Amino acid sequence: MREIVVFSGSSHPALAEEICGHLGTPLSPATIKRFTNDCLEVQLQANCRERDVFLIQTLSKPVQEHLVELLLMIDAARGASAARITVVMPFYAYARSDKKDAPRISIGGRLVADLLATAGAGRVLTMALHAPQVHGFFSVPCDHLHAQHELADHFRQLDLSNTVVVAPDMGYAKSAAAFARRLGLPVAVAAKQRISDSQVVISAIIGETAGKDVIVIDDEIAAGTTVIELLEHLRAAGVGQVRVACTHGLFGRDALQRLAAQPEVVEIVTMNTVPVGPEKRVAKVTVLSVAPAIAEAMRRIHEGESVSELFDER
Repeated sequence: MREIVVFSGSSHPALAEEICGHLGTPLSPATIKRFTNDCLEVQLQANCRERDVFLIQTLSKPVQEHLVELLLMIDAARGASAARITVVMPFYAYARSDKKDAPRISIGGRLVADLLATAGAGRVLTMALHAPQVHGFFSVPCDHLHAQHELADHFRQLDLSNTVVVAPDMGYAKSAAAFARRLGLPVAVAAKQRISDSQVVISAIIGETAGKDVIVIDDEIAAGTTVIELLEHLRAAGVGQVRVACTHGLFGRDALQRLAAQPEVVEIVTMNTVPVGPEKRVAKVTVLSVAPAIAEAMRRIHEGESVSELFDER
């Protein structure tokens, strides 16, 4: 079997180290150099020839910087005669650019997927894409993981006898229903209309929430606008405690502070698909790790085993 070699970009080295710890494989060094003209150069400092190469790079801020780094890493691995190049991208930031909903706009989700393949990626491993159709943007095999196992295991430790799972919009209703089934809970869905990146309107909540404790679950929280708007409706319905959960906790601007200040919110749970710095790890925040799941998926890819078995409900 070909030897496995793992490299990391600069976006989330702590996660890469943790993944390699679970794999029992060393993280090979890579050098990223910036020239005077602001161009980047990447050098992979381990032998890639006929190796099974994994490149770990999440698309966190600054997204464009980390994307170009990743493209250069792929190119370097291809030029070094890697047998196969797998991009491990826990957060695909461009997944939200998945449709043409206004005249003359770009569809970044498809374009960036094409760029990865053109650079030389032979496979992509990612997590919790914003919409199912984004999976189809990739012209190379794409393994699309989710964090529902880890989130469900966390919430099973609580008394959920009077709890309902709430999806913040119709687009996430199917995923929220799958999560609710794992916990044996009912599900409710908010009817949301997005006005702009920072403005949403929720007209109703479909399902019984009055007097219930609530788990609000979404794939990504960036500005927190949707969850804040949803909390106002839940408050009016007379809910009890609220826990907010997501896979990608971006928490831009003052989103985390505003969420933590809501009196009903007792916990905010996120995964470490993007870095969650010390300044964001406030009292109400719980950060779970995706490293074991990603490491297991990487092992299965390397050894030619099924990755789909990781999606079995339990």
